[in-house]
Amino acid sequence: MNSVHQVNIKSLYRKTITLFILCFIFLSFNARSQKVLYQEDHDNKPYYFGITLAANMARFHTELHEQFLHQDSILVAEPLNSGGFSLGLLATARLSHRFEGRFNPQLSFLDRSIAYKLTYPEHDGETSINKKIESVIVTFPLQLKFQSDRIGNFRVYLLGGGKMDFDLASNARARKAEELVKIQKLDYGVEGGIGFNFYFPSFIFSPEIKFSNGLRNIHSRDENLKFSSVIDRIQSRQIVFSIHLEG
Repeated sequence: MNSVHQVNIKSLYRKTITLFILCFIFLSFNARSQKVLYQEDHDNKPYYFGITLAANMARFHTELHEQFLHQDSILVAEPLNSGGFSLGLLATARLSHRFEGRFNPQLSFLDRSIAYKLTYPEHDGETSINKKIESVIVTFPLQLKFQSDRIGNFRVYLLGGGKMDFDLASNARARKAEELVKIQKLDYGVEGGIGFNFYFPSFIFSPEIKFSNGLRNIHSRDENLKFSSVIDRIQSRQIVFSIHLEG
């Protein structure tokens, strides 16, 4: 089961990156072939704003607790990939010819799951159970962009930074939690990625792909709960494909 899951993850990653590369090649060819230079004075702006639309592949990164080896009711507990989407605002400040600072708060909707394989069937007769954890996350990323020279109506940039997440749907304080895996409200992590600016007469179209890794253990472990006790640490992982529309 684990090998099949790993193959599915790699397949999703490859499809996402392939789609992103094809989009980049098409738009890059069009931008370079245009003879009219749009928004020539944009680099002189001290700051500018925009909006963000994003899709993501999210999953948990888990580490099993030693109690997993001391029990015989759960054979497997592993995270699954799932999709989500985000909406956000964008504020960028020019620091120098090469560097820009960016603040990109977003509202993200995620469903992340953990798959369990049980030794003994549950009341419905099933030995395979998926525990879905729904999240509504307000994220506050602060990033530094390193950008290339502009080539016609095209530019490439790299970005890196940190983020702070607040899960508005956190179930960490749920009272009736016998069947839950509880997730804490606060998380923080690091991000890195690559993006492209395509200049048009009235806006800048910026597709971007980034990897986002949470650093905090967000698992609110309860040794008395069947599905929670076998897991020690849970950290967040995301691959995010974003479209920024900037002015």
